[in-house]
Amino acid sequence: MKKLFYSYIILMVCAVAVYAQVPAPAPAQSEPIALMNGTAHLGNGEVIENSIITFREGKIETVAPAANVRVDLTEYRQIDAEGKHIYPGLINAMTNLGLEEIAAVRATLDYSETGSFKPHVRTAIAYNTDSELIPTMKFTGIQIAQIAPRGGRIEGTSSVMQLDAWNWEDALYKEDDGVHMNWPNRSFGPRWWLGETKRRENKKYDEQVEELVKFIEDTKAYMESPTPAKNLKLEAMVPVLTGEKQLYLFANRPKQILEAIQTLKRLEIPKLVLTGAEDVWYVKDLLKAHNVPVLLENVHRVPNRPEEDIDLPYKLPRLLHEEGILVGLTYSSGMLANSRNLPFFAGTVAAHGLDKEEALKLITSNTAKILGIDDRTGTLEEGKDANIVVSDGDLLDMGSNQIAYSFIQGREVELEALQQRLYEKFKAKYED
Repeated sequence: MKKLFYSYIILMVCAVAVYAQVPAPAPAQSEPIALMNGTAHLGNGEVIENSIITFREGKIETVAPAANVRVDLTEYRQIDAEGKHIYPGLINAMTNLGLEEIAAVRATLDYSETGSFKPHVRTAIAYNTDSELIPTMKFTGIQIAQIAPRGGRIEGTSSVMQLDAWNWEDALYKEDDGVHMNWPNRSFGPRWWLGETKRRENKKYDEQVEELVKFIEDTKAYMESPTPAKNLKLEAMVPVLTGEKQLYLFANRPKQILEAIQTLKRLEIPKLVLTGAEDVWYVKDLLKAHNVPVLLENVHRVPNRPEEDIDLPYKLPRLLHEEGILVGLTYSSGMLANSRNLPFFAGTVAAHGLDKEEALKLITSNTAKILGIDDRTGTLEEGKDANIVVSDGDLLDMGSNQIAYSFIQGREVELEALQQRLYEKFKAKYED
């Protein structure tokens, strides 16, 4: 009897484990595919109303109006996309996807290590391809993500991953693309629980900035030394100073952004990307002068000041675009699961004055340029990876974003996971 009981327990555990498994990654593309008659949004501002898109062995072959080209489709699997919309796969930057599962359970968090200066800590090797959150991103069209570290003054090194892989090595899209830095705050917000109403001065600000400056100067000395002693931290910073990697600078308030960019440019950091950037509008001229692109952290928020327009966060990407600043959208300030709403952030921006195709670029080609992967993805172009999303309706509209097909590097991705299985389970129960 006891053996039977234990056998039953083991069987139940195995059944739950199987039920909760994420979809298996798709096999490599085995046959050429042609998407016919859909409305193609190329990600570069152009739209082809009645298009033909063909791809083979993971690479796009043809993107053209269907009436203008003749293609022998004998060997192709043909998909009729009439009435549907075709897009480049969306790109989500600055995310903890694959490093966080349940925010309230510390054992499932792997986005930070101890210490303050840790550029040698790499997110790639901690990336969990079996995360239950990854499939939910693909349901709205997100196919590529920059997996970013968190915590400390220099947080670590990020990598760009594609979201359909067996392990982190297979997922790598661009390895160790950049180092992430938190610039010190000049002041801290009021502690409302103590009855405070004014911001508090950071009395250690100058000391913290000096620590950063010294770390970069130490890296320069390390580079110039003919026989330096091995230092993993400084060695990880060397590619930032040589321009092989980007430095992602997190700063929000105007003076913070101003002093950070001026200091880092004085230290001759060649490739700089501003992230967070909630108050970037007040220092836009500085960004234009130094050609610094921006990854806006969250447009679905309230303004920071009572005198600001209530819709300033929604129209900020348009205002920066009109100033000629390269802008991408991210979501990293709230619950990780909400980053699946990335296309709807772009939709909000479009609703507040930015052309819809330009809004699409905020989560495709612009972000690809900022991350340095625009030679492979971000637009529907011949020779690029076949990262393609087919939606029944407008991808940027919450009411019509319904993914019919998703191809990552030509592989057809399964669009069913735990959420769909639970939906069908309880739908059947309550419909009877």
